[in-house]
Amino acid sequence: MARYIFITGGVVSSLGKGLMAASLAALLQARGYKVRIRKFDPYLNVDPGTMSPYQHGEVYVTDDGAETDLDLGHYERFTGVSARQSDNITSGRVYRDIIAKERRGDYLGATVQVIPHVTDAIKAFALDDQDDLDFMLCEIGGTVGDIESLPFMEAIRQLRNELEPMQTLSVHVTLVPYIAAAGELKTKPTQHSVRELASLGIKPDVLLCRAEHPIPDSERQKIANFCNVRKEAVIPALDAPSIYSVPMQYHQVGLDAEVLRGFGITDAPAPDLTSWDDVTDRYFNPEGEVTIGVVGKYVGLPDAYKSLNEALVHGGLANRVKVNIKWIDAEVFEGEDESAIVAALEPMHGILVPGGFGERGSEGKIESVKFARTRRVPFFGICLGMQMACVESAREAGFDAASSTEFGETSEPVVGIITEWMSEEGIQEREEGGDLGGTMRLGAYEAKLSANSHISQIYGGAETISERHRHRYEVNARYIDPLERQGLVFSGLSPDGLLPEIVERPDHPWFVGVQFHPELKSRPFDPHPLFAGFIAAALKQSRLV
Repeated sequence: MARYIFITGGVVSSLGKGLMAASLAALLQARGYKVRIRKFDPYLNVDPGTMSPYQHGEVYVTDDGAETDLDLGHYERFTGVSARQSDNITSGRVYRDIIAKERRGDYLGATVQVIPHVTDAIKAFALDDQDDLDFMLCEIGGTVGDIESLPFMEAIRQLRNELEPMQTLSVHVTLVPYIAAAGELKTKPTQHSVRELASLGIKPDVLLCRAEHPIPDSERQKIANFCNVRKEAVIPALDAPSIYSVPMQYHQVGLDAEVLRGFGITDAPAPDLTSWDDVTDRYFNPEGEVTIGVVGKYVGLPDAYKSLNEALVHGGLANRVKVNIKWIDAEVFEGEDESAIVAALEPMHGILVPGGFGERGSEGKIESVKFARTRRVPFFGICLGMQMACVESAREAGFDAASSTEFGETSEPVVGIITEWMSEEGIQEREEGGDLGGTMRLGAYEAKLSANSHISQIYGGAETISERHRHRYEVNARYIDPLERQGLVFSGLSPDGLLPEIVERPDHPWFVGVQFHPELKSRPFDPHPLFAGFIAAALKQSRLV
């Protein structure tokens, strides 16, 4: 029987509920428990797939093809448990499914209402697909008091009444701000947030109090008195020097022990935090450093490349080096002479061109590929980055008009829209002018690697790999032969041999482009081999400079 931990947030957004959920799950997992984390998002989008990165950050993709909230990336990175379609739901998806049932007549003439129909759907989502879990952690997006989140709060209230005693627990993440002018921490925002939560029928069992300064015992006792919890259940959560310090920090202040006590578990095994000790040791005690230039489109918002940022850090952990990431707007290279590009990229030990959508910045990405190729600087292209590497090679081979149909009509469509491909479920078909949401090639697909290729060596001699995709355009297979004559080798293809998955340059120190998103499968304690290899090449480059 799974136990449920419901995680809510109050006072302000961006308090780190997702990171807290991931850290708590990691601590429970370290004690030998089987865990899973779910995210309830109150917005009306069916999923974040059509949302701008500037609005929502990156879209995290699961093996089974779900486009989800970026918090699921934290969940996976901290626990190693692969997320699924059933681990993220939005108000939009709930209402879409309910309205579809109403149109079919499934409700047999009943009036369809928020209670019970919407709340029942949310409860069914929370209880579904449990496996043999010990703990299910459910994070509610948004802030207590938001209109959008009310159905989710009501569903939680009902679940806490319907499930067995000691089967549910509420953790509320709140803020204890420091007022510099007064020189004091203020507990009133936390008190008001808990009161707001209580007005919805939910009494928190544990309070995680975010603060910039230590919270004295007297203030913890004050919060406990006003919020009707034990003082030991008021957990201080100070800012951490790294997100990978957070699980250890929360363990030291007793979060996992207090949560277990809330379930009546007092004899739990001590956590084995060996892997986290190793991660933090590698992070805080590097034996060198490298600088990676990421030439992208959304560099003004780091969350747009959240998984990529973390995967580069993981590559550094694998090589025990600090990775300095320089975010470079690809547009700044457009219309600039070569000297400006050289000045920006010459200090880099490696150049990475990530995924993205649209024409803006594409020419700057192509110039970055050219610089890496001609200057023999380690290059890593991901999704659109691989496509731009192919366009750059095509232009070098004499196809001056080489481009992508994503950017408009072209006489040399090196990259074009894909309307049909093979999956485990059979042939997938899309219309060129169809809906944008959920229509890309999404989720895990296999690729066959060429024997004795660089990419095969990176993957430890593997013949077949499985990686996650999220794209609508593919490299046109009819350009494979002319591009290979130019020196670009297609060392990974889809199992049917129709879709290029990986390119490399054997005559280059480290030049790899992949159509998939390897950053989505990297973990701090298990860095993705592509990122480990890329940072190793950058480290070697740093010693040549």
